[in-house]
Amino acid sequence: MTHEPSAISSSDHLPWAPVRPGFDLKVLHGRADEETRALLLRLAPGTVIDRHRHEGEVHALNLSGQRKLLETGEIVGPGGYVYEPPGNVDSWMAVGDEPLIVFVTVRGAIESLDDDGNVTRRSTTAEIAAAYQRHVETIRGAAARSRS
Repeated sequence: MTHEPSAISSSDHLPWAPVRPGFDLKVLHGRADEETRALLLRLAPGTVIDRHRHEGEVHALNLSGQRKLLETGEIVGPGGYVYEPPGNVDSWMAVGDEPLIVFVTVRGAIESLDDDGNVTRRSTTAEIAAAYQRHVETIRGAAARSRS
């Protein structure tokens, strides 16, 4: 078995990619041929992550700000860790006065659910990584055009 060398880098140079108003992300790790991704999520206060189901496990660490788990009412603040097992269904909201930043590792697809539990959208590591790469390339292209 071969192992990839460790990769250590700062995320400061990575751009935030808008997902929708109030919700941005950075892909720290994730490739089309992998199931697991590592992300930074940034949500403005009041932004809701609608009900969804995780195909695989999720590990989430709040770096700053607070979020409310809508199913239980629990508040997760800075340093708070949440584990979500495969099949978990949840929704949450950024609360408080400052943006919420969460580091997450997600394995497998995420399925958005309607009120009846029907899947309305499915996203995978490959799709998220490709969309983020397109965003980065767009920013690089704009920067190169402005320098010429």
